[in-house]
Amino acid sequence: MKQLFLLLTFLLATSLYAYTPEQQAMHDAILAQITGAQFADNQPTRSLLTFGAKGDGKKDCKPAFDKAMKAAAKSKTGMHLVVPAGTYRLCGPIHLVSNLCLELQEGAVLKFDSKPDYYLPTVRTSWEGTFCQNFSPFIYGFCLENVAIIGKGTIDGDAADTFAQWRKDQKPDQQLIRQYDHQETPVPERNFGKDHLLRPHLLQLFGCKRVTLSDFFMTNSPFWCLHLLKCENVICRALRYDAKLVNNDGIDPEMTSNLLIEDILFDNGDDNVAIKAGRDNDGWGGQGQAFSDPRLLSLYAPSPSENIIVRRCHFKGLHGVVIGSEMSAGVRNVFVEDCTYSGYLKRALFIKTNPNRGGFVHDIYFRNCEFNEVEDLFYITSMYAGEGMDDNHFSDVHDIHVEDIRCNKVNNAAIVLQGTEAKPLSNISFRNVVVKECKIGFSSMNTEPVVLQNCHIGGQVTSAPSTASKKDKVFDKPIQNL
Repeated sequence: MKQLFLLLTFLLATSLYAYTPEQQAMHDAILAQITGAQFADNQPTRSLLTFGAKGDGKKDCKPAFDKAMKAAAKSKTGMHLVVPAGTYRLCGPIHLVSNLCLELQEGAVLKFDSKPDYYLPTVRTSWEGTFCQNFSPFIYGFCLENVAIIGKGTIDGDAADTFAQWRKDQKPDQQLIRQYDHQETPVPERNFGKDHLLRPHLLQLFGCKRVTLSDFFMTNSPFWCLHLLKCENVICRALRYDAKLVNNDGIDPEMTSNLLIEDILFDNGDDNVAIKAGRDNDGWGGQGQAFSDPRLLSLYAPSPSENIIVRRCHFKGLHGVVIGSEMSAGVRNVFVEDCTYSGYLKRALFIKTNPNRGGFVHDIYFRNCEFNEVEDLFYITSMYAGEGMDDNHFSDVHDIHVEDIRCNKVNNAAIVLQGTEAKPLSNISFRNVVVKECKIGFSSMNTEPVVLQNCHIGGQVTSAPSTASKKDKVFDKPIQNL
């Protein structure tokens, strides 16, 4: 009977709390703008084998990829490049070109040799929200249009014994790049790579438009798995992961707009989806003024991450969806819907900033999702890691709306809200959130009024309150604290 009551409560609340007409209009308008890569009907199809590759796991296939990319760049309609089943060793990066559809057929494995020198010379990139020149990502695209990587093949960074070992020694370079950011050192002077220890990404697209990434499997990344930096109109669909090396985030959209992430099976050693928008000075003023080329001036100017839909994903790893902490150019218009879990998460939704960051986070909608066991279900903080508490670049966090969420077990806190006195969190709502078991239900500080409606945190009371009786022994209890 109790289970039936819970089901009826949930169904009733679901019917009451769908998106408002305004929210639904925004959601649908975002989807209407996202097409992904678009190719000519007469695009030629070539096999990588015709460019000299061998899928024997021994021959270096980087020269074959380089030849294929040159041929695709020369073609007026680009190329559909097919990689058949086999293991393709790569002693260096793949640099993509426009109008390219790279198909990794089932059984095809791109096995990168992660010797650091293979990923030089450096390329234009960013590292934890700060622009720089660094080792090339293993697969890299810069200012491209109409790019796709599809198919059920595998991208293996094989970085466990090389780049993954660098984290313990990266602190000096991490501090140096922070210094470059805060001192607004021109980007052309921020040179890392050889003799430095900032790890490259497995797959990074920088300044690309109309992108489709679907079906393939990623593992053993040297750093973040998929970094979408300053990209527009992107579809990430049915990607799969087993990426448990250090900082193996799944998807990191940064200053990226009009993005659809759907049907992803995450299994990551770090965040599943981490939405970012530049760090500190690079996110406020940008570094476009350091370049005379108008294209680069625009590319390095700050822009928010916005118009992002995450749906029907299966989360497993550190956090399901994170916003921040690098979010100084702002994050807005994000919908997370119809997602579930495939394993443990530390947190389901984690919005993190601090008085160093500035920027804004608003119009975030988290709806109809289910989780099993987490440490914290929802954690929204403007005091992340206790950093910058003597600074005054406060973040404006408002209009966060959570509806129709189920969770079986929360080991710490179901809902944590931490604003600052200077910028309280505002217009936050939780509707129809059902948590069966938790240690702490709700903790709030420096917030404007928060809506909790039809929520059952740590259980549900369905019976009438008990009446007074002799069992209470009211008169047998002594007066205390006088």
